[in-house]
Amino acid sequence: MAIEEKRAWIMAVVAVAGYASYLLLVLGRWDGGALAEARYADALLWTVGAAVVAAIALNILVAVTGEPGSTLRDQRDREIERFGDHVGNAFVVIGALAALLMALGGLAHFWIANVIYLGFVLSAVLGSAARIAAYREGFQPW
Repeated sequence: MAIEEKRAWIMAVVAVAGYASYLLLVLGRWDGGALAEARYADALLWTVGAAVVAAIALNILVAVTGEPGSTLRDQRDREIERFGDHVGNAFVVIGALAALLMALGGLAHFWIANVIYLGFVLSAVLGSAARIAAYREGFQPW
């Protein structure tokens, strides 16, 4: 498996694990009232921070334990990365537009922050899925 594919797997798994942890923390704090009243900011910051640290540590581990020369990238790797970025960036834009509309609609900060976080998570997961599919199924640039 190419190191870039391993990095895509790391990003996907870390994003899903981080978001699942965040949801469990927030729902665990929910007292049954309005969900927008639940404490979420510290859980969001800690899970995002932990996910970033975990992704960096796992990427370093993969690079260090890989075969010599495995970190070299060719044109195909760069095109697959660009393809994954295009897929992922679409969900950042969708999340930002949703947050903008929510802010204009006067929704609570809770919902706006959560839709932005979900946009980032979907970007990471679906961008990584596009990369993994390109490595597994083949990739033909247009």
